[in-house]
Amino acid sequence: MNDQPSKAKIITFFSVLFAVVVIFFIYLTTLNDADQASKSDHEKKNPPAEESVEKQEKSDVKNIAAPAFDSKELAAAPKENWVTNGGNLSNQRFSTLEEINTSNIKNLKGKWVTHLGSGKEFKYSGEATPVVFNGIMYVITGADEVSAIDVKNGDILWTYKPDIEDLDTVCCGWTSRGVAVGDGLVYVALLDARLVALDQKTGEVVWETAVADWEKGYTITSAPLYYNGKIYTGLAGGEYGIRGRVTAFDAKTGKEAWRFYTIPGPGEKGHETWPSDNDSWKHGGAPVWQTPAVDPESGMLYFSTGNAAPDLDGSVREGDNLFSASIVAIDAETGDYKWHFQEVHHDIWDLDSPNPVILFDVEIDGKKRKALGQAGKTGWVYLLDRTNGEPLIGIEEKPVPQEERQKTSPTQPYPKGDAFVKQEVTEEDVKKDIKDYKGNLFGRIFTPYWEEPILVKPSTFGGANWPPSAYNPDTEYFYVLGTDQYSTFTRSEEEYEEGGMYLGSIIQPVQDAPLRGTVTAIDVKTNKIAWQQNWDTSAYSGILTTKGGLVFVGHNDGRLIAFDAKTGDQVWEFKTDAGVNAPPVAYEVDGKEYITVFAAGNSLAGSKHGDSVWTFSLEGDIKSGTVPEDNSKKKEDSKKDDNGKKAAVNAEEGKKVYEGNCLACHGREGTGGHNGPDLQKSNVTGNPEQVKERVKKGGSIMPSFEGVLTEEEINAVTKYLNEVIAKKSK
Repeated sequence: MNDQPSKAKIITFFSVLFAVVVIFFIYLTTLNDADQASKSDHEKKNPPAEESVEKQEKSDVKNIAAPAFDSKELAAAPKENWVTNGGNLSNQRFSTLEEINTSNIKNLKGKWVTHLGSGKEFKYSGEATPVVFNGIMYVITGADEVSAIDVKNGDILWTYKPDIEDLDTVCCGWTSRGVAVGDGLVYVALLDARLVALDQKTGEVVWETAVADWEKGYTITSAPLYYNGKIYTGLAGGEYGIRGRVTAFDAKTGKEAWRFYTIPGPGEKGHETWPSDNDSWKHGGAPVWQTPAVDPESGMLYFSTGNAAPDLDGSVREGDNLFSASIVAIDAETGDYKWHFQEVHHDIWDLDSPNPVILFDVEIDGKKRKALGQAGKTGWVYLLDRTNGEPLIGIEEKPVPQEERQKTSPTQPYPKGDAFVKQEVTEEDVKKDIKDYKGNLFGRIFTPYWEEPILVKPSTFGGANWPPSAYNPDTEYFYVLGTDQYSTFTRSEEEYEEGGMYLGSIIQPVQDAPLRGTVTAIDVKTNKIAWQQNWDTSAYSGILTTKGGLVFVGHNDGRLIAFDAKTGDQVWEFKTDAGVNAPPVAYEVDGKEYITVFAAGNSLAGSKHGDSVWTFSLEGDIKSGTVPEDNSKKKEDSKKDDNGKKAAVNAEEGKKVYEGNCLACHGREGTGGHNGPDLQKSNVTGNPEQVKERVKKGGSIMPSFEGVLTEEEINAVTKYLNEVIAKKSK
């Protein structure tokens, strides 16, 4: 009898337990369904990375996740790996490898070539620096697609393809200059101003953060920087009246840590350099086009900034307009201001500073100096003490010509030493190079203007543009690429509209005028030219220098070229299958040195487009000029309708061709982009035969599209230019 209550209790206990278990499983099922729904929504916006299973099976590389690199590892000069965009935190792009050197460079041949199958359309530009860690390379195309590649054989392990809208706030073509790795993640800054972290082994999205709103003119073209548990990125979009900034994010979560505005607000240092009677500072420009440098010892992060906005109209923004066209140092941990140096006060020539900052140590007059170098569009290299921003060699403020209506600065900084491009247009130059020039005004750097066009050098292209410079501690030379080009400047009234282009006139070079480039070694102890190579086209790729005594530079015609780092003599060249407009990198696999470069062409350089990653070694067997088979997926034929017939030639089809091939240079309605003339005012537009001939044959600064576009596409874009663009000028 006494055992009955015990049995009842037992039965009750198990009944309750059973009910709890059932409820628990129902809860898990519901949670899983919700999670799957959430995951599905996420995947709609961010499709999962595509993995090549076949290639993964035959690859023997050990896919080891990158550690949370400490500052010592990131600051070391690269050898086996290339773990930051600039090679290390100093952005020197100097490799300590020397297996490939001046004595055996003649034996360097192609080892493998991989086609990425992305970014081949003309609106895209291939400007990326690959990142390499433990035998795996991470490279991004102009379409923002990221691939992980086995460096032993070129096999693609996975590819991430983001979903990006058809942006209409891109100033200078679609591009990305690289990715970052750290703590098992690959960090990608997308053109639409999103920051994404991918699983390093699979390419799957781990987190995503909106840095800014692309519809308001903000984009990102630079590679992010991983340092001390943070990801740093700048914002591009200076031609759209943005307010520039550098932002730091937690590397594990994507949560914003701090932001530093390159246009200071009320109460902040530098705000007094903007007008007090208007709000021009709110959309004053000063974008950040490149990856910052860091000095772990001082804890400072260094970057340079772009133009003030509007680019060519200074009348609405009286003052020096800090921190545009400047080198800026801030605290890497907090984002607090440390110091700045402005290269161009109140810039009205778009002579800003898109080239990366480089840190180095050098002995001058028997004293070890902590230095910094930055190459400007002005054609000078600015050498500073990185501890305080003071000139290292000497920079003198000199009076310059004035235009009261443009509110010009009374003086401008002139570095002591040599310029690496011409800074003046003479009457003799005009007679020799531009026989049909109808203007009356021409001058030299810092010559002001108003509404009558003036012809000057350097152009808005530079000088030095985005293609990274390099520093070799063995030669103590600073290597820089330059563009020597004519540009006309004029000012016009323009209202600011959020998300709209905000230039203050048309930015354009002179059609059919000579275009030249320079490859220059600057002695950092004197800021004078040690050697220089002159080209008949722009030098527009970026630089790698090595302990093997070499300097590698890409050429628009598809060559990768090597120079003797000390003398400047050309010692090697190799012809790839597309324009080499990206910086090379060096790394080591099983004790062997490799050189890799992305050959994909560039819209603003007008070079042949492609999608190939070329890797070279002393054991390679691919000869120069060999065109490898394109094994990437063929894109669908968009030139046929659903019945398989050719699409009709009409202005609407021509608009699509224009936007994919012409917009980056000529602007959305032909009124001028960043490297092309105003088509609404062109004496060619409106004449179908002349337009067709120009599209086919190109010009001095315009590439030929014959063979790039089909006959139907050429006819369609001709129709659009003559029936739509030409009429807008009437």
